[in-house]
Amino acid sequence: MNKNLIILAQLAGMFIISLLFGGCSGQFSNAFDAKDIKPMTVHIEASMDIEGLPAPDELNVTLQNYTENLTLTGTVGSDGTVTIPGVIPGLYNINITGKTEVEGDATYYLNGSVVNYPVVNEDETLRIPVQAMVAGKLIFKEIYYCGSKTAKGTSYFRDQFYELYNNTESTIYLDKLYFADLNPTTATTKLPTWPEEDGDKYVYAIDIWQFPGNGTDYPLKPGESCVVSQFGANHKLAIYNPNSPVDCSSSEFEFNCNNPSIPDQRAIDMKFTFRNGLSSNTLKQYLTSVFGGAYVIFKVPDGVTYDPVNDKSLSTVDFSNTYSTLYAKIPVNYILDAVEAVQNESMITAKRIPGRLDQGITYVGQTYIGVSVARKLVGYREDGNPIFLDTNNSTDDFERGLTPQLRRYNTKMPSWNPTLKK
Repeated sequence: MNKNLIILAQLAGMFIISLLFGGCSGQFSNAFDAKDIKPMTVHIEASMDIEGLPAPDELNVTLQNYTENLTLTGTVGSDGTVTIPGVIPGLYNINITGKTEVEGDATYYLNGSVVNYPVVNEDETLRIPVQAMVAGKLIFKEIYYCGSKTAKGTSYFRDQFYELYNNTESTIYLDKLYFADLNPTTATTKLPTWPEEDGDKYVYAIDIWQFPGNGTDYPLKPGESCVVSQFGANHKLAIYNPNSPVDCSSSEFEFNCNNPSIPDQRAIDMKFTFRNGLSSNTLKQYLTSVFGGAYVIFKVPDGVTYDPVNDKSLSTVDFSNTYSTLYAKIPVNYILDAVEAVQNESMITAKRIPGRLDQGITYVGQTYIGVSVARKLVGYREDGNPIFLDTNNSTDDFERGLTPQLRRYNTKMPSWNPTLKK
């Protein structure tokens, strides 16, 4: 079904505000220079691309102005419109959300959003594509990135880990899937400038690693989780950091960089595939930002070759600076799950991941405090396997500030875990 929903926002009771929006276009200056600001109507057109799926029972609209701490909500009625009063001029994150279900198949979450959109012009029309993402898939279940402190007060970051979970009722094969962290390394309001012709088709990776296997070597059954560690050791040992909260020695995979000072562990090595246009791993160690990174798991469709090293159309520079660093372009429709972690809740305006992949953010607030973020448990299937919240909104989906724990809620270890081998 292709359907256009015109959402009319009546801007009433507006007043002149003396507020500077750094980096905004001239239309803001013109608006605030005016002596009188008349009530406006803003048209938001949500283009539904859910062919073959039932129409949702309802679509919810949220406008958020973080500068003014203003949140406005509404529900699209049967006529496809909603009126939202009380909007003041400013930069808004606009989200449209809903869900639809196919009996006997799956639940699909509907997401459409724009970030930092200037709402100032009379009768302006903003078109937001709303797309369907299937619920229940391979998900990031827990992420521990901020590191810990040693007894001497020094910083320790080798205990980072990323736990993946099969949130479905079918076996998922990890073979040949990819893990990537995205640019910018740390969330910033000074976002990169990507090729205009790319539109919203890609996210842009700093590093890409691939799971090994020939296709069926690493099955992850329903209810099983898989831990990918920066360094798959027991970090609580005296030679590492007894203050670390985690023992990662039971990890399924690790990011081994063949550094003698960080010896290879029993965990299976991930395969390095991309950094700055090269496939050779020259890193001494691999870590993501202790302030919080943007992480994706993705799968290349069968029969498609994905090679950002040799296929120059699959890499690009950031045009906002003079550096020649290359970043890999990952098609959005390849991505199985995406999570955006930032420094704190005020960094919502610094999002690196498109809203249709992750509408929100998660955070722990500080560095080297030994805490993680973890999916919220929403229930159990009849077979006893946990079900975790997955609405493509990390603000809602994750608990924050937890003591890191591998296989929280007793998720199962796959039979091929290296520690189970004699």
